[in-house]
Amino acid sequence: MPGLDRDQVQAWLNRYIAAWRANEEGLIRALFTDDVHYRYQPYGEGHPTGLDALVESWLENPDPPDSWEAEYEPYAVDGDFAVATGWSHYRSTESAPERTYRNVFLMRFAPDGRCAEFTDVYMREE
Repeated sequence: MPGLDRDQVQAWLNRYIAAWRANEEGLIRALFTDDVHYRYQPYGEGHPTGLDALVESWLENPDPPDSWEAEYEPYAVDGDFAVATGWSHYRSTESAPERTYRNVFLMRFAPDGRCAEFTDVYMREE
């Protein structure tokens, strides 16, 4: 099987941003496999395993759609694996200052194009 190409990964990243903005369960479920391993950061505990846990975690404390902007693009694609880079910018609110993060996503995709493993490695810009 040849795996994914850059356009397919970009389309997935665009759907990821759309699901994040919409905070709709169906859009989130369409992105990931039932047994997904999702890490909000590369190390530590408490990361959701499985689609139900991921959806619950994602929707537990959603970001308001107009509170942020993000842009990601594929950096490398090899078979089922992809690395994407980009940024996430949050506008200031009454409870938090404006902030920007640089992101690297480490992803492994299933044959059907859904993500089976996702790790977000990020750093806040100072």
